[in-house]
Amino acid sequence: MNQFQLSSLKPEDTNRLAIKLAENLQPGDVIALEGDLGAGKTTFTKGLAVGLGITKTVSSPTFTIIKEYRGRLPLYHMDVYRVQDSFEDLGFDEYFYGDGVTVVEWAHLIKDQLPDELLTINLYHSGDEERRVEFSPAGKRYEVLCKELLT
Repeated sequence: MNQFQLSSLKPEDTNRLAIKLAENLQPGDVIALEGDLGAGKTTFTKGLAVGLGITKTVSSPTFTIIKEYRGRLPLYHMDVYRVQDSFEDLGFDEYFYGDGVTVVEWAHLIKDQLPDELLTINLYHSGDEERRVEFSPAGKRYEVLCKELLT
């Protein structure tokens, strides 16, 4: 599996990167967001929303687990940090194989339920505002997507 890495010097850079990625997303795409607390997972999701033409304010679904937004494609934003059991039946499959784009923050907590092919994006603190962003594609579609986005 190829891995791609870059630096984001400020939140606006992270936002622009996500907007660019969103322009190439298709129904059924799944993005797993991992990394440091406060490193920009929700900021990244906000950028995806802008790139998908969503005008509603995006916020973390920490207590609701899933929020849905309508744009060029539906955006299903999940924060599974508070899910107690990875086998808890919350109907994730309906989202993963649906007509929209699914973003899962803290995805490793439900790894048994994730599709085999997805794009994992890790965000890490590299300074006060700087972030290291790592893209790990699983599947040919996501490898091509990363190459187009990052090379």
